[in-house]
Amino acid sequence: MIKFIEAVFENLNGWGLTALTLILGVAEFSLGLYGKKWNTNEKLLDIVCYTLPKLVITPVITYFGLKFLPFALPNAKNIFDWVPFIWGALIIAIYDDLTQYWYHRLHHEIPWLWRFHRTHHSAPYMGMAMASRQNIIYTLFFSQTYLTTILVYLGLGYPALFVKGLKSLITKLAHSSIKWDKPFYEIRWLHPLAWVLERTISTPATHHAHHADTFDDGVGHYKGNFGNMFFLWDITFGTALISRQYPASYGIKSYKEEEWYAQFLWPILKSKKEGSELSLNGPEVEEEEPVAENEYRSALVG
Repeated sequence: MIKFIEAVFENLNGWGLTALTLILGVAEFSLGLYGKKWNTNEKLLDIVCYTLPKLVITPVITYFGLKFLPFALPNAKNIFDWVPFIWGALIIAIYDDLTQYWYHRLHHEIPWLWRFHRTHHSAPYMGMAMASRQNIIYTLFFSQTYLTTILVYLGLGYPALFVKGLKSLITKLAHSSIKWDKPFYEIRWLHPLAWVLERTISTPATHHAHHADTFDDGVGHYKGNFGNMFFLWDITFGTALISRQYPASYGIKSYKEEEWYAQFLWPILKSKKEGSELSLNGPEVEEEEPVAENEYRSALVG
């Protein structure tokens, strides 16, 4: 059984996720869920952000990492290959996703870090096309690629592969514009399952709220819902908002449709858009007024 699971996620990491992304992306586009917001600039940015990390960044980091580790840790190769698959996967999932929760959260809470993550939030739509949309600096310092490389060397390759595939699947589905979680909220006998589901993993309702362009309506929650695979981190650290609703609009108020290359390569390349946060000497992100405390608490489901 374990061998079967390993085979499934090995294929999922190889070609499965790419195929799933294309299939769901085509479905979203066919259903008109992107509307007219997916213009040439947005398409170029989404395509570059999706392909370059997969074709260049991840392979290069993995290759040189596996060349470097025998010198840095000469006696550690396969040192943890005795760890049972299930325990290895559980430990990796907790460590990997918890560190990413804080990495993600800090990019929202520290103004000078925001511009490295801004690219992901600039999209005025949700969908498979923008799930990997990130600035190159944010991607380069993303811990998952390095962690997976190290774990493979240490003998935890299969558990790491399993977690990577599962996490990628959950995060892609959470970004999808197809609201697959809606039946859980509308069908009464599914409500108990919905209660558990939305507090355990990221769903379209909770993650779409994070991408809303406002948070004064009780639905958008830009300053929370940071979880990637597990939503339970937001529950644990008090950053969760569960409304079972979907935002009316997405993106950021300060978006000036900056050039795709500026969004991907800032601060190496800067935008020519006047007043842009990504332009030369551009302003820092403007803070929105917080939601009134009683309104926030009425929408929060703890």
